[in-house]
Amino acid sequence: MSTAVTLADWIGFMGAALTTVSFMPQAWLTFRTRDVSGISLGMYSVFTAGVALWLVYGLLLGAWPIVVANAITLALALAILVMKLRFR
Repeated sequence: MSTAVTLADWIGFMGAALTTVSFMPQAWLTFRTRDVSGISLGMYSVFTAGVALWLVYGLLLGAWPIVVANAITLALALAILVMKLRFR
């Protein structure tokens, strides 16, 4: 079993980093303002469930780019979803 990082791993890590980082400004704005009026509860519920499934998928494959990115995104999405339910 090789522990060398392949080109596919680097591409996965870069894609994961970009998609996770792109989510952060919206999460930060929501945390800072507590304004959840523009967030759809249905969409965010489905999105959060999808991210959780991607996390499980990554764990089952042992695909660390998928695991790391989706663990971070899931934590942020859950926090926003909780705020949506609390502050609506």
